[in-house]
Amino acid sequence: MSWTTDLGTMHERWQEMLPEYGLNMAWKVAASLGCLLAATVFVLKWKKKRLFLKRVEQEQKRREETVKAMQEKVNGFKKKNPGVDQKRILNLSLTELLELLRDGSLSPEGVLYAYVEKALEVNENTNCVTVFLTDCEDQLQELKKQETHGPLYGIPISVKEHIGYKRQPSTCGLVQYLDDLENDDSVAVKVLKKQGAIVFAKTNVPQSLFCYETSNPIYGLTLNPQNQAKCSGGSSGGEGALIGGGGSILGLGSDTGGSIRIPASFCGVAGLKPSTNRISMKEVREIIDGLTIPSTVIGPLARDVDSLALCMKALLCDEMFKLDPTVPPLPFNDQVYSSSKPLRVGYYETDGFNLPSPGMRRAVLETTKLLEEAGHTVVHFTPPRIDYMKEELFMRNLVADGGATLYDKLNKNIIDPNLQEVYLMSCLPAVVRKALSFFLKPWFPRMARSLTCSLGISSMKDHWRSQTAVQEYQAEFIAEWKTLELDVLLCPMTGPAYNIGYAGKLLGRPGWRRAPVGRSMCSSPIPGRIMSALHEGGGDPHQGTKKQNIKVLSYFRADSLILFQPLQSIVDYLSPSGSVYTQA
Repeated sequence: MSWTTDLGTMHERWQEMLPEYGLNMAWKVAASLGCLLAATVFVLKWKKKRLFLKRVEQEQKRREETVKAMQEKVNGFKKKNPGVDQKRILNLSLTELLELLRDGSLSPEGVLYAYVEKALEVNENTNCVTVFLTDCEDQLQELKKQETHGPLYGIPISVKEHIGYKRQPSTCGLVQYLDDLENDDSVAVKVLKKQGAIVFAKTNVPQSLFCYETSNPIYGLTLNPQNQAKCSGGSSGGEGALIGGGGSILGLGSDTGGSIRIPASFCGVAGLKPSTNRISMKEVREIIDGLTIPSTVIGPLARDVDSLALCMKALLCDEMFKLDPTVPPLPFNDQVYSSSKPLRVGYYETDGFNLPSPGMRRAVLETTKLLEEAGHTVVHFTPPRIDYMKEELFMRNLVADGGATLYDKLNKNIIDPNLQEVYLMSCLPAVVRKALSFFLKPWFPRMARSLTCSLGISSMKDHWRSQTAVQEYQAEFIAEWKTLELDVLLCPMTGPAYNIGYAGKLLGRPGWRRAPVGRSMCSSPIPGRIMSALHEGGGDPHQGTKKQNIKVLSYFRADSLILFQPLQSIVDYLSPSGSVYTQA
């Protein structure tokens, strides 16, 4: 009896303890599984990062090999041709260089290696080249076989990293594209070669191209050739730095929301963003495939406006129209370019959205005064609904999917520090962005609107509505343009060059974005005067440059370069000693 009672008591106690024991065990098992899962994720990410770093190291080694190979070619050429005057070649304008190449006074080899040697020096100081194209000697041999000399005969040219070149990667600063080599040259590169140019280098870009500071985990940070405490801008910052440092006389960049114009401004060179689809985009890698509003376009960068005109003349040829039938077959209009007819010039000092630096505002006002003195008519222009255009039309369409595509591309990579804010923004769930927008609206209304726009477009119905809104805005802008009977429009430009780390924040921080005025407008430079730096020695991001620049827009139906030659008298007027430079 006693034995049976003790057994029953033990059974009852066991029954009481079992749930508590089981619960404790469940928690322990769950905690163990959680730790195991976290450890697994950590190890996988660590291994992935190791693989990325190893692949980046291989790519950097490959780049160094091309640098050494080109240095050896330069040394070999100089040894065989000790009389070549590199300094003289580098000081020639594109027009002068072409004349001497055509009459045989200079050889294509001499010009090429003069620029390669200078490019090696500039790259060492600024880190602007992603790869030197060692097949340039093969291009020289092909050039000798051509029966006639093209308009760019013997001219060394550099191209932006994401413009396709055979057997080279177009990474956009993303590791996953390093092993994706191009099967063929892009149409733009094919046309350049056909016209006699020698493509000798590809230049650096920001990671994903979505940044105004040229830096990525593969090739590193590109510095400003005029002041290495400053950045070179982006996303065509490698081109801007190489040309601004004298290592290239002509190059191709691309522009969606300032990617040619800002590097041109920061590095003290000329640049042109042509109208949409003026130059073929075939075999040019884009981060967001299918993005048409805003559209990306290829355009030239050079030391001066005449060089841009020569490049556009060469590119807008039958060869391009044949290789890419989607490009309208409209050749360069020399009659319009050479016209000396006085212009009716619109201008504004600020668009009411982005505040220009005092020096930039002064540059616009002084230029308008000089234009009037030269016989042109100057009219004040107010951009219509600029906040609405930049936020609702530009930003919302740029991230129409809420940043999902950009997140997918960046999530597979080591994130560059300049892209951290953009990446974090793309990670935020829609409900969090809406909540932040709601709470920030009373104190920071522009930031709140930007957060709302970063949600993108929610449905196909909204997509069609947005496309219609863009068309309506274009019509409104053009109507205002026609009412004032304008030929061109002068605008202040972003600049002077920012300190390293500042330009990278322009896109990632809500309310501080740059945007083009309209989808079908072309944008390009006219000269601005040399100005004293405004914040010398201070901590302001705009400090430390002595050049101010302005931008000019042309009505989209006109040829992209309609705006240059009629204003050439202003170039001479502003720079009798050659002290002025242009930018876009």
